[in-house]
Amino acid sequence: MGKHYDQEYKDYVSKLVVEEGRKIRAVAYELEIPYGTMSRWVANYRKKTHAGEHPEKYITPSEHEKALGQREKEIQKLKEENEILKKAMHIFTKGQE
Repeated sequence: MGKHYDQEYKDYVSKLVVEEGRKIRAVAYELEIPYGTMSRWVANYRKKTHAGEHPEKYITPSEHEKALGQREKEIQKLKEENEILKKAMHIFTKGQE
């Protein structure tokens, strides 16, 4: 009869693959877990996390567009401030030449 692992351990091992980008085969070999078992754990973990168990990681397209618009406004403001500082620097250094 095979070994039984608790859900916390399965999630930890699955995170090594999903979030750290490690290969299933390598992790399975290191931990002496059959490849098929690891594949199933990872698939279940991916389904669970996409189903809303970690909703803070996933945003809707409208939220993404809103955040993108805010970033674009911030970039434009910073560009304007940078231009003002360039002009001020030119004015202050003009008399020193």
